[in-house]
Amino acid sequence: MAKFRFQDLIIWQLAIQIADELFNIADELEKKRLYRFAEQLRGAGMSMSNNIAEESGSSSKKEFAQFLNIARRSTFENANILILLAKRGLTSEVDLDRLLNELDALCRQITSFQKTLK
Repeated sequence: MAKFRFQDLIIWQLAIQIADELFNIADELEKKRLYRFAEQLRGAGMSMSNNIAEESGSSSKKEFAQFLNIARRSTFENANILILLAKRGLTSEVDLDRLLNELDALCRQITSFQKTLK
């Protein structure tokens, strides 16, 4: 089986794990016919790992850092969506706290990784 460089990056591994959890929430939202919420959550979830994967194929540090910045910003978007879902009673406070902690950890790791590119 082929292996891409991004698969060895801890930040990608964390991003893909969080995205998988967000997909589970999106699946539950679809059962409630909340398709727009589900679509937004999936898109923002995929953006984190997609941008990390895409940037791993970059040939310049500057370009690499730009994609990491997009991935980092997506952690904030996901946090915002989850907070709104919790306010609407569409996800539990326990899930919210856990996922916010995971997103915060990922964001910090992306930031640290970005600093190594300077």
